[in-house]
Amino acid sequence: MNLMRILRHLFTGQMAIKRVLPSASLARIEQAIKQSEMNHDGEILFAVEASLNLLSLLKKQSARERAIDIFSLLRVWDTQHDNGVLIYLLLADHDVEIVADRGIHTKVGHGEWEKICHEMEIAFQTEQFEKGVLTAINTISNHLEKHFPVRLIKSKNELPDRPVIL
Repeated sequence: MNLMRILRHLFTGQMAIKRVLPSASLARIEQAIKQSEMNHDGEILFAVEASLNLLSLLKKQSARERAIDIFSLLRVWDTQHDNGVLIYLLLADHDVEIVADRGIHTKVGHGEWEKICHEMEIAFQTEQFEKGVLTAINTISNHLEKHFPVRLIKSKNELPDRPVIL
């Protein structure tokens, strides 16, 4: 059991999200996702969570495991072309995870997702949370444009563009 992690999670509340991503930043992230999805047939969802609950911490749930749970819970896996991408930020752990559906993951690969996460984490270290998220959305969008270009008849928007606060 990691006592420091538990304490960090217990003392990281919802206000932490508002501090690092105020409503204006969330609006710009939403707009970036909307704009991005006009250029490809994929789906991007950004979710941020301040901290995990005590039970998850006692079970030693990692940010990656939680991201996979959120990927399922928010049905990112359920897009028509298997091309949904979740960007998940767990503030208490200062960790970001990307979970991509099999249609895009097989084309892009684990190493590229890790690279995008690492670039976000570097931006976050200098308190540039919005910039880190927007850069990731842009990079992911480039991959989706390459592998899932927009069709003549655009698919419906299957996931919310608005950031999800957990």
